[in-house]
Amino acid sequence: MKKQYLVYAILILFDAIAAGIMVFSPIPAELGSLPQSNIPKTLLMLANFALIFVVYGLLGLLGLYFVRKNGWPQIFKEGEGKKNLFYRPLALGIFSGVFIIAGSYVFGMFHNLGKLPHPEFPFSIVASVGAGIGEEVLMRLLIMSFWAWVLNLIFKKFINRGITDWIAVIIAALVFGIAHLAGPVYMYNFSSISQVPIIFIVELLVLNGAIGILAGREMVKYGFVAAVGIHFWADIVWHVVYPLV
Repeated sequence: MKKQYLVYAILILFDAIAAGIMVFSPIPAELGSLPQSNIPKTLLMLANFALIFVVYGLLGLLGLYFVRKNGWPQIFKEGEGKKNLFYRPLALGIFSGVFIIAGSYVFGMFHNLGKLPHPEFPFSIVASVGAGIGEEVLMRLLIMSFWAWVLNLIFKKFINRGITDWIAVIIAALVFGIAHLAGPVYMYNFSSISQVPIIFIVELLVLNGAIGILAGREMVKYGFVAAVGIHFWADIVWHVVYPLV
């Protein structure tokens, strides 16, 4: 248990550091000019660090409570080696990143919104760290584990545990996909979700949802680090390698 919580603390620390560093990231040109804050960036960096470390840290601990209730591996599955805790997420993450790139080209043929922006290098690496850890804390560690616990509590006399786990994985994946609508809505100056082309909504749900399902299933098998690994390496391919190439 000490190792589990030590790894968790290190992940949250990296997430908080990434959030602080991203304060200094240049704004992508596609987002246009944003109002400048009078607050010194050093102070914003410290505030971001503290906010993520405390809030996400506590939310993740709540998620771990539900993980234990579900009987899943916690941060990592005890006894597993590098194959399933590192190399497997690496391979699946690279595959996922290529899938997003290919999918964006295919869906892009059916709308004229253009390409989504990427953080500038090397901040794209920092953003990948922050998203890979922070988004997985919210989506998989908290939301997915909570719904799996609730569904099993309600339907355990009628439905097999594996089915309720799958439903929870899909719920979290859908929330993950929907959450990615916020950025494009702002970027393209849509006043409401109803103005967003349906095909673009489908694109975000399919591409992000597929990654969410894959990360969710791997977390149920091997623990939280598996989900983080898949998300991180997918973002490295999508946000770092692809724009550079």
